[in-house]
Formats: sequence, C-alpha cells, structure tokens
Amino acid sequence: MKNLHDILKDKGYQKIAFKVSKTQHLLIKASINGVKGNFILDTGASNSCIGFESIELFKVNAGASETKAAGAGATGMETLVGKNTAFQLGRWKAKNIQLVIFDLTHVNVALTQYKAKPVHGIIGADVLLQGKAIIDYYNHYLYLLKPTQKMK
Repeated sequence: MKNLHDILKDKGYQKIAFKVSKTQHLLIKASINGVKGNFILDTGASNSCIGFESIELFKVNAGASETKAAGAGATGMETLVGKNTAFQLGRWKAKNIQLVIFDLTHVNVALTQYKAKPVHGIIGADVLLQGKAIIDYYNHYLYLLKPTQKMK
C-alpha cells in the first residue's frame, strides 16, 4: 500500500518541508531571485509578499501599486509590486511571480514578542494555487505540482 508521499510523487508533486513555530505559524524557506529567506506559509493570504526592507536583499524590481494591503490586524497599508520574480520553494520553481511589497513590521513585532524569528515575507494562495498545493500538516510537508506537470 502506497503512502501519501509515494502517491503524490507519482503524480509529479515535489515535497518541501516546513516547521511550525511557537506561534503556530508554518515557517518555510524560499528563494526569490536566487536569494534564500524565511517565510510564513499562509493559506489565508491572497498574495505572496515581502517587506519593504527586503527589496534590495531579494533584488526585486519594485514598482508602483494601486493596491492597499490588509491583514493581521492592519488595513489600508501602502504597497509596491514586484513583477517578473523568480521564485523557488525546495526544487519547485516558478517564474514571473508577482509579489506584493508592504510593511511587515507589525508581523515581525508580533513574532518577536513570542520569541519567534522574524520573516522576510509570506507565501500566499497565489503560489499555492499555481502549485496545486497539498499540505500535510501532520508530517510538516508542503507538496507542489511541478509547473510543467498536469494532474494524472
């Protein structure tokens, strides 16, 4: 009998490990434009994002945005947009991810109050939908379908 990992591997999914923080956030490592960072995996976030302070770190081409960000108790926050971004989670890669860039200070202040490490950004539903994500909460794995794969 096959386990979940074997079934998903046969269907073209790639497995990426995550950790659960003291604050019960799912923490995952990702690379943007070849630079590694720490992120929250957030199924409730509509878009993936980084903080203003990470624009240079990740070499993101930031431009003007009409969008206002809201979440984690904050609303109406000014944003920028990062277009044509190379994105990688484990071995899963995507090109042309559009990142929302906004002030993540409130998120990181809350994390550090609970002695959790600050993050560079959030992985949201845009990436999870593109990768046809399956989250194995028990074993702490995110599975994403290879971009060139079609469901079997």
